[in-house]
Amino acid sequence: MSVAYEVLWRLLHLLLSVQRALFAWLRGRFGGRGARLRFGRWRAASAVAAAAGGAWRALLPPAPGRSAGPFAFHKPAAAGRKVAGGGARWRKDAKSLQKLPGHVGLVVTEEEQSYADVASLVVWCMAVGISYVSVYDHEGIFKRNNSRLMDEILKQQQEFLNLDCSKYAVKFADQDKADQVLNCQSTLNVLSAEDGKTDIVRAAQKFCHLVAQKQKKCTDLDMNVLENLLSSTNGFPDPDLILKFGPVDSVLGFLPWQIRLTEIVSLPSHVNISYEEFFSALCHYADCDQRVGK
Repeated sequence: MSVAYEVLWRLLHLLLSVQRALFAWLRGRFGGRGARLRFGRWRAASAVAAAAGGAWRALLPPAPGRSAGPFAFHKPAAAGRKVAGGGARWRKDAKSLQKLPGHVGLVVTEEEQSYADVASLVVWCMAVGISYVSVYDHEGIFKRNNSRLMDEILKQQQEFLNLDCSKYAVKFADQDKADQVLNCQSTLNVLSAEDGKTDIVRAAQKFCHLVAQKQKKCTDLDMNVLENLLSSTNGFPDPDLILKFGPVDSVLGFLPWQIRLTEIVSLPSHVNISYEEFFSALCHYADCDQRVGK
């Protein structure tokens, strides 16, 4: 009896193997044709899409992250860097705003840095009457090459402001001489990561040193004392507006102590940015309801 069970078991196992082989063959033959057919249809659809050019892109939804995020706002169509109207345009735009930021931070979070476009942003800030501008990237590329940035700013001044160039002065902030910060209409501060948290650490060390020398008491520490000890923004007011460029929803350590009440506007990129995009960000700031932490 056990022999009969063993023969029956081997027979069933053989039939199961044959069935699997048959199904595999059918799937390979007819499934392969279906796959080839689907591939052919896909190639045909791709050819039609290619022949149609780029028009089909207008039917697609916006790319993720381009108009989303905690600091996003409506981005107007780019119209180029050149601004029509010259000085009259700057004055008209400035007067049309309900409020104008006194200090604007330009925070670049992208890997690609464009000196020409950052210089354009600085000159636009100067032209509409913004007194203080800070340029920041986490790696300190602009700070290490500030002479190159200054040359580009002077070039952009001549291009955009023409004969009005003498009315708009710009100077790099001298962190060792705070009185120089007040001697021109617009002052530029170029910062890196060391001017953020590291500067706060240095300020704390200075205060501890003053306490050790009995020039200060521990109870003397308050917001004003700490702000006076911060060297990176000595003579600068806190930023009113940050224009952050890039896909990262972070300011990457830009002045953490000074931006507790700062309005942040995110833009996709600073590369090839237009004046219309810049001015729309100023309009967004002018229309926002700042409750000063309340």
